[in-house]
Amino acid sequence: MQKIPIGISDFKEIIEENFYYIDKSKLIAEVIDNGAKVILLPRPRRFGKTLNLGMLNYFFDKSENNKELFKKLNIAQNSDAMQHCHTYPIIYITFKDVKEQSIEASREKIYALIREAFGKHEKSIEKIIDTCSKEDRDNYTNIINRKASHTLYENSFKFLSKLLTKAHNQKCIILIDEYDTPIQTAFLKGYYEEMVGFFKTFMGAVLKDNDVNLYKAVLTGILRISKESIFSDLNNIKVYTLLDNPFSDKFGFTSSEVKEMLKSYNLSENFEEVNQWYNGYKIGETTIFNPWSLLNYSDGGAFDIYWANTSSNDIIRILVENSDGFRDDLKYLLKGETVEKVINPNITFKDRDFNFNEEMLYSFLFFSGYLKYTSKAFIKGKHFCHLAIVNIECQYIFENIISNWISEKFSNPKLRVLLKSLTDGDLKLFEKIFSEFVRDTLSFYDTGKNVESVYHAFFLGLLVNLSDYEVISNKEAGYGRVDIIVLHKEDKEKLALVIELKTIDEFEEESKEKALISAVKQIEEKAYVSEVQKKGYKHILAFGVVFDGKRVWVMEG
Repeated sequence: MQKIPIGISDFKEIIEENFYYIDKSKLIAEVIDNGAKVILLPRPRRFGKTLNLGMLNYFFDKSENNKELFKKLNIAQNSDAMQHCHTYPIIYITFKDVKEQSIEASREKIYALIREAFGKHEKSIEKIIDTCSKEDRDNYTNIINRKASHTLYENSFKFLSKLLTKAHNQKCIILIDEYDTPIQTAFLKGYYEEMVGFFKTFMGAVLKDNDVNLYKAVLTGILRISKESIFSDLNNIKVYTLLDNPFSDKFGFTSSEVKEMLKSYNLSENFEEVNQWYNGYKIGETTIFNPWSLLNYSDGGAFDIYWANTSSNDIIRILVENSDGFRDDLKYLLKGETVEKVINPNITFKDRDFNFNEEMLYSFLFFSGYLKYTSKAFIKGKHFCHLAIVNIECQYIFENIISNWISEKFSNPKLRVLLKSLTDGDLKLFEKIFSEFVRDTLSFYDTGKNVESVYHAFFLGLLVNLSDYEVISNKEAGYGRVDIIVLHKEDKEKLALVIELKTIDEFEEESKEKALISAVKQIEEKAYVSEVQKKGYKHILAFGVVFDGKRVWVMEG
């Protein structure tokens, strides 16, 4: 009985060590026969993307003759495709581990991966580098000696494809795995624009107008980042998502493949239950089983939740927590019913209201593999899909993980609106919602004496829910102590807040207008904003908040 390759994504190791392998080698012919120069294949996590890209690498690679790996596979019967075996210089890179806290750390990691790609071809390049121009010689030396500029790294793969085409007298194949991992991480960590800027130039340089050096390029990821972000300059790319039929059976396992696998491990009698647990994914019109779960089940013969915690769900959590309608939809989904939604194949993080966008939420849930479509229609440029939970394993995810997010955050949707109005700088909306909070939450006993510390503590209690922000209270700043400063922990381009709190002095018969002016004047006179500017924050909103019993007013400084 063959061993099952749990967590092994090296195609060569699987074949040479005789691990159980479901033959996906027809992918090679489909790539060759496809008319597009650049092919993007977004698929859910753990669906064999890295393994398949590795297979393409071993098949096409001119530097290593791997024909023996394919002699027992389906592709060996395709004589036209086999003419391409061991023929092309390969540029291969995977971004799956680029998950850094800052743009600086991410760039360093990406630069190291690029240098590694150059290093794989050192012998070939050394043979021809002396025949290249002085500029090319200098650029090559700078890259391998870690002296390259950011601009040179952005254009590095185009440069590498030029060198390899010259060295081998053959166009290159470029394979890029998990291209969207750094972009999703950048969104979460607050440096999205910088990361998108790098990839837009990096991808555009090597994939556009590079026909003289490029035979084919294949990219994988989970999502299709919208064209205006990454691929806006490319007119030679073809994207095949879960909604499309091409390549539909090349990632994940088909029903016939699963039956054969279960037979090999004496588990055939459990097919119907396996079907309920791990089947149900729709790619185009093909029904697909979750390969990660099937491998783990076949290894031990036990039904379990294998796929749920194999990667971060942070972006989906943000979307779920900020969706007012999802809580109601979840009731129908958990009962096995469907909800009709628009699915957008183009994911964009640029929208100011991204976190509150229902279309993005359901698109993420669908393309990430949590929901399937039971029917779909393309109407006036939009994909209308009836969506359902995929299977028992995903049902568990919705019942236990996603439902917990909702119970934690949906207990007070008004609080989310309040906090968003603050971080957006919408003081008019903030004043309205915050007034309602004070009116409905604080008792007359708390507010009767107009004690500023009571309001201060109450306000700080609400701000604790801003998990991505640092909330500073009563800190020395400028020439005094500022009541509250709110700073984003990662992104200094985000709005910073300087807040001065006041209560109306009844003894002085102070008006709200006078109190507001006093609060704003104190911010100016004490130079509170200067402390925030010193920290590098560029966008600062300073304002005063005045309380009188259960009434609240706000004025911008």
